[in-house]
Amino acid sequence: MTRLDRYFETLQNKRVVVLGVGVSNRPLVRLLLAHRIPVICCDKTPREQLDPEVLKLEEDGAVLHLGPDYLEGLEADVVFRTPGLHPDLPQIRALRERGAKITSEMEAFFEVCPCPIIAVTGSDGKTTTTTLIAEMLTAQGYTVHVGGNIGHPLLTEADSILPEDLCVLELSSFQLLTMTASPDIAVVTNLAPNHLDIHKDMDEYVNAKKNIFLHQSPEGIVVLNEDNELTASMVGEARGEVRCFSRKKPVQSGACLVDGWLTLKRNGKEIPVLPAEEVLLPGLHNIENYLAAMSAVSDLVEPEIMAHIARTFRGVEHRIELVRSWHGVSFYNDSIASSPSRTIAGLRSFRQKVILIAGGKDKGVPFDPLAPEIVEHVKLLVVTGMTAETIADTVQRYAGYHGEPPILHVDDFREAVLTAARAAKEGDVVILSPACTAFDRFKNFAVRGRYFKEIVNGLED
Repeated sequence: MTRLDRYFETLQNKRVVVLGVGVSNRPLVRLLLAHRIPVICCDKTPREQLDPEVLKLEEDGAVLHLGPDYLEGLEADVVFRTPGLHPDLPQIRALRERGAKITSEMEAFFEVCPCPIIAVTGSDGKTTTTTLIAEMLTAQGYTVHVGGNIGHPLLTEADSILPEDLCVLELSSFQLLTMTASPDIAVVTNLAPNHLDIHKDMDEYVNAKKNIFLHQSPEGIVVLNEDNELTASMVGEARGEVRCFSRKKPVQSGACLVDGWLTLKRNGKEIPVLPAEEVLLPGLHNIENYLAAMSAVSDLVEPEIMAHIARTFRGVEHRIELVRSWHGVSFYNDSIASSPSRTIAGLRSFRQKVILIAGGKDKGVPFDPLAPEIVEHVKLLVVTGMTAETIADTVQRYAGYHGEPPILHVDDFREAVLTAARAAKEGDVVILSPACTAFDRFKNFAVRGRYFKEIVNGLED
């Protein structure tokens, strides 16, 4: 019997409920059914709006409990919670008080995973840091499985993972909220107020993040951001080895900047890896992401491999992703930037003024904070989509705007990209960083970003 089989054996003759049938829980439901475990799937989506994949689960034996009352009238021994549902919702609390075990797909994976786990959390930089760790380990020759908030659910693959492999996970505060296990190596990139519409307060958010290392053994390793007040304060709570990273000051163990070089600090030695100016990804925040990743894998990856990844890695798709250099113009896809704050972070990543393509569907967030950043960091603004006029008006009303940057209104998205390309000169940066959702024209930000890349890659030499 495999570890996965043994886990599902413990669920035999139990009343199992799965709350939420989104992407991460569907493979779990299929596994439960494959092990002949009856399962009730609860989701607030009404039947007429379900996609065929969920209806197929019903055909295969799952019982669907749908609609606005999907959490009512449930009895269960084991409840798999989707991360977005707070475990202290009255209905979930009532199930727990009646003896139900509240768990999740990710918690189940921790129970059955046969190999070491490296996991990353934080308010910003999680996806990039997770990806950098995986890229470095893969380049070193390890077999790496990537999951959590990125990649795909790994529970279904547990039987194919070997003890000598490595799993690299991105974990959200929602996933960590009820975790009672921690990875072998934990990374906390930074912490700032976030998701307070779901968490009770900032303390709950921070305590959820701490679960990534609080359950480690003394052999565990935690990597903390020395430049962030909240993460730096966690040093004394670690049960195992602590490594820190900083781009502002020296660290005893971990990684930091020394005379402009990304530098490892380990076993009392200082190992220069590469000059910060050679890191391909733009922005100081990406220097921090590299320092975090280097600290995590310093015992597993040679410095030369780390340097190679830093010089060649083009970024996570849709996150200030370098698409192409064309006639000396660099094109970046930052389609994930669906709010002004994300676009501001993107603009600050470049030392030079950029050509910005912005606009999309309005989600009620004011653009006023974006206006001074556009004046400071943008040489040409191309606005498109439903919010084109709103963004342009906001910039033009800003007291510091005196006609620069010029603003071009281009209704068609493809033509907006081509307009930006035609205006660019050698050495320029063109970035799609919309500050809005994609729903005025596209299914989501990923579809928007891929269409942008298709247009850019189609530019003729």
